Amino acid sequence: MSTAASGPFHLAIPVDDLASCRRFYGELMGCPEGRSSTRWVDFDFFGHQLVIHEVDGHQGIHGRNFVDGEDVPVPHFGVVLTMDEWAQLRDRLLAAEVRFEIEPQIRFAGEVGEQATMFLLDPAGNALEFKAMRDPLALFAKS
Repeated sequence: MSTAASGPFHLAIPVDDLASCRRFYGELMGCPEGRSSTRWVDFDFFGHQLVIHEVDGHQGIHGRNFVDGEDVPVPHFGVVLTMDEWAQLRDRLLAAEVRFEIEPQIRFAGEVGEQATMFLLDPAGNALEFKAMRDPLALFAKS
C-alpha cells in the first residue's frame, strides 16, 4: 500500500463561534468557502476539505508534548506546504499580528527531518501546524 494520499483529506472540527472561525479560515488563512448552513461551513483548506461545525460549549482544550525543545499542542492538524508557500503564509500571519503558539522556526536543523514549522490556534482553540520540509522526499524518512 502506498503512503501517498489518493486524494484530499476531509476533516470536521468543532468551533464555538461560527462567525469568528469563518473569518479566521476564510479571510486570514485565505481558504475559499464552499457549502454552508447555519451550523457548519466547508473550506478548501489548501486543497483539502475542512468543515467547521458550531458545537455548543466547545472548548479548545489540548495537551502538550515536548518536541525538539517546544511544547507542541496536541491534538493539532495542518498541512505540509512548499518552502515558498510556508514563507508566504508566515509573512501573511506576521503582518496580521497573529499570536503564535510556537513561533515560525526551523526544527530538527541539520537532520533528515529538517523542517520549517509554526503553530497557532484558531478562535475556537483548535491547534494548527503548518510545516515545510527542507527535503520534501524526507517527510516520512526515519533518522
